[in-house]
Amino acid sequence: MRSERFKFIVGSDHAGRELLEFLKSLLYGWRYEYVDVTPKVEGAINYSPIAIEVAKKVSSGEFDRGILVCGSGIGMSMIANRFPNVRAALVHDAYTAEMSRSHNNSNILVIGGRTTGQGVAEQILKVWIRTPFEGGRHAERLAVLEELDKKIKIGD
Repeated sequence: MRSERFKFIVGSDHAGRELLEFLKSLLYGWRYEYVDVTPKVEGAINYSPIAIEVAKKVSSGEFDRGILVCGSGIGMSMIANRFPNVRAALVHDAYTAEMSRSHNNSNILVIGGRTTGQGVAEQILKVWIRTPFEGGRHAERLAVLEELDKKIKIGD
């Protein structure tokens, strides 16, 4: 399965824990390195600190890519996209995974644990890892994001 050597940082809240465990088993089987920042506690977990930690570490370049899973994926994607150099994509199927990479060069994959089954999640992850960024006209669009990243500063 490996095409490039990516270093992943992953995390979930309570609603995404089961799906993230499945995704981690796939990454492990495909021999990808990952660090899981999911708190090791029982019960409800606030997704905000997890999304912040993953996004900060992708934003800084410490990790190449991230994976976030919460109930719907909406909250985590909203938080992650506040950080410079982060292009978090909430995806629902293989097509949106492909487009998030080929057209938008996404570097954080966000999936809803309550909305996505394991079979679809596996397809999403495979496509998202394998799909390269096309560049060309899409690079011009990303340049707009890069300019915004330079202008907007986020404090700790």
